Amino acid sequence: MIIVSKYLIPKGFSGFTFFPFIFLKKKEDKANWILLNHERIHIRQQLELLVLPFFVWYFLEFFIRLILYRNWKKAYYNISFEREAYLNDNDSNYLSNRRLYGFFKYVKSEKSFF
Repeated sequence: MIIVSKYLIPKGFSGFTFFPFIFLKKKEDKANWILLNHERIHIRQQLELLVLPFFVWYFLEFFIRLILYRNWKKAYYNISFEREAYLNDNDSNYLSNRRLYGFFKYVKSEKSFF
């Protein structure tokens, strides 16, 4: 289910997913299939981890990466869930071909994504 609300989306973001909802900042973003695919990848991740553990992991990993990189934006883009979503959001077949717990391969990486 897609909900449009400019007030629920943090500054600097276009969308946010909290299973089963995708929140978008602008009505015209409903036509942005790359953004929607990105958010659908997050829905799949949340389902795999039963939603609450997803958010615990997400914020824990963010804070660890924030300590490592000392840069908020770099920490965000290097969260394993975001890496998977950003690197595959332009592939319309990704969710059809994605393996269960596909985000695991993005947890450990020697290179910074951003």
